[in-house]
Amino acid sequence: MSTDERSGLTDPTVGDWSGVDINFGESGGKLTYGGYLQLERLLSSQRLESNPPAHDELLFITVHQVYELWFKQLLFECETARDAMFSDAVWLAKHLLRRVHVIERVLVEQIEVLETMTPQDFLAFRKHLAPASGFQSVQFRELEFLSGAKDPSFVRRFKGLTDAETASLQRKIDEPTLWDGFLALLEGRGLAVASDAEVSTSLHAIASNRDKYFDVWELAESLIQHDELAIAWRSRHVTMVERVIGTKTGTGGSAGAAYLRSRVPLRYYPQLWDLRSDL
Repeated sequence: MSTDERSGLTDPTVGDWSGVDINFGESGGKLTYGGYLQLERLLSSQRLESNPPAHDELLFITVHQVYELWFKQLLFECETARDAMFSDAVWLAKHLLRRVHVIERVLVEQIEVLETMTPQDFLAFRKHLAPASGFQSVQFRELEFLSGAKDPSFVRRFKGLTDAETASLQRKIDEPTLWDGFLALLEGRGLAVASDAEVSTSLHAIASNRDKYFDVWELAESLIQHDELAIAWRSRHVTMVERVIGTKTGTGGSAGAAYLRSRVPLRYYPQLWDLRSDL
């Protein structure tokens, strides 16, 4: 019996086709490309604060809106991957985490677009941003919480959150993480996870017997790849910030690049990193 048959989990990546032939074409169609994507609404959401408009403010807004769209997708994929691990659907978790990796590489590369903006270009409109700041990105913090780096103090420190945003952050504090899903999978395979010491022993058993635990080992590698790409993004991001504003404080009042630099060493899955030293 396959893993998906054992779990009884329906593949959420497959739509309900049911063998019905669909005729494509515009004849008699009621749905348009622009309507389906809500382009009128989407393309009118780049509201510049500078007056007269600073040329690069449109670029700045567009890039960050694209980031938020990708954060939404990453949350969706990671939540589904976590749930798949709880259901022992390793095939699905690995598939979705591969997608997560590809998106995260896009996020890293996207920083280069912002770096086409010189310090002078940014200073032409930066004063209009305060006190808004990337530090206030709710989805980015949700993604960190979901990945395993929960810090309730961020919920208290955020300024100007709506009730819905506060509730969303609190849900991520309360919900299981990707790591919780992975530990549940190990426990379901008969491996001990009641303490950090037991988890370490179980990880050694997986790494030492990849013939038996090949799918679990590959999933562990997928998690550490997710962690590594998050580190790469934080490192690349702080370098870009230093290039554009140097050591200035952030628009939200943070220490700017100094704060971002302090976040670079963050690890979602320290036990997977420690395993490398112990093998």
